[in-house]
Amino acid sequence: MPDMTTTPDRNRVQLPGISSRAYEHPADRSALVALRSLSGFDTVLKQMSGLVSERRLRLIYLASAVRTSDTQFRALHDMGRDAAYTLDLHRIPEVYVQQSPLVQAKAIGFDDPFIVVTTGLLDLMDSEEQRFAIGHETAHILSGHAVYRTMLDILTRLASRVAWIPLGYIGLRAIVAGLEEWHRKSELSADRGGLLCGQDPDAAMRALMKLAGGSRLHEMNVEAFLDQAREYDTAGDVRDGLLKVLNLLGTTHPFAVSRVAELDRWSRGGEYARIVAGEYPRRADDSNAKISEEIKAAARSYRESWSQSQDPFIGVLRDVAEGAVNAGERIFNRFSRRDGN
Repeated sequence: MPDMTTTPDRNRVQLPGISSRAYEHPADRSALVALRSLSGFDTVLKQMSGLVSERRLRLIYLASAVRTSDTQFRALHDMGRDAAYTLDLHRIPEVYVQQSPLVQAKAIGFDDPFIVVTTGLLDLMDSEEQRFAIGHETAHILSGHAVYRTMLDILTRLASRVAWIPLGYIGLRAIVAGLEEWHRKSELSADRGGLLCGQDPDAAMRALMKLAGGSRLHEMNVEAFLDQAREYDTAGDVRDGLLKVLNLLGTTHPFAVSRVAELDRWSRGGEYARIVAGEYPRRADDSNAKISEEIKAAARSYRESWSQSQDPFIGVLRDVAEGAVNAGERIFNRFSRRDGN
C-alpha cells in the first residue's frame, strides 16, 4: 500500500494522531484497553487464526473483485484515501469492490488490513453515504477490532463443536454472548468513526436508515425514524423487553433504529464537536490508558443507558445489573491494583 502523502478532496478536518479511544463506545474501549494490556495476546490470536488465511483472502479478492485505484472506481479509492488521512493512518488500506446484491462492507486482516464493499452497497448509497461506510470500516481498522472478532469466530466455532457437552456448551455460550455484546458496541464505535471521517451527520443518518428501508429515502424521515427508536425502547411490557433481549442473541450488529438513535445522541451530545475541534486523546498516550478508569467509564455508560431507558424489562433487571456491574468493578479494580494499572 502507498504511504500517506495525499490530502482529502474537500476541507474536512484532519485529526492528527487521534487515538481510537476518542470515538470508541465506553464498553468497547474498556475491553480493548484491557486486552491490549495483555502482552502477546494479539500475537497468539494471529497464530491461532493463521496469517496464511489472511494472505489467502487477499489473493481471493485480488482475483475475483476489483481493486480501486486512480483508474478503477476512482471516487471510492479517493474515499479510502480521505478516511485514512482524516484518522491519520500511516498506510492507506486497499479497497476492493465485490459483485454482490448484499449491502455489505467489511475490514479484513491484521497486519495489512483491507476493505471490501459490495456493489449492493454502492447501488444503495450516494457518495457521502458511501464515505460514511468507508470511514466506518477505517475506524474498525484503527481500533484493531479484527483481532478480537477473530476470537469471537474461534469461540463460536468451538461452541458448536462441543454442543453435545451440556456444561461445556453453556460456559462457552456465555462467553460468546459476552463477545457478541462487545461486537455490537464495536459497531457503535465504528459508526462514530465513520461520522468523523465523513463529517456529515445527515449522510451518516441516511446511510443507517437505508440499511432498514432501502433506497426509497424520499419515503423516510429521520425524525420519524428516531421516534420509532424511542417507541422500540418504550413499547410493550416486561414480556416485550425479554423478547428484545432474546432477539439479540446470536447477533453481532445492533438494530438499525438503535444505531441511528445512538449516533444521533453522540453527535448532538458535544463529543463529536469537541473531537473535530481538536480535543481528543492521542495515540501516543494509549499506553497510559488505565484499565480501571476505562472499566468505570463503561459502567457509567451502562448506568446512563439504564436510567434513560423506559423499557419495563430494564427496570426490573436494573438492580440485578447494577450489582453485577459493581462486582465487575471490584474485580477489575483488584486486578488493576495488582498489575499497577
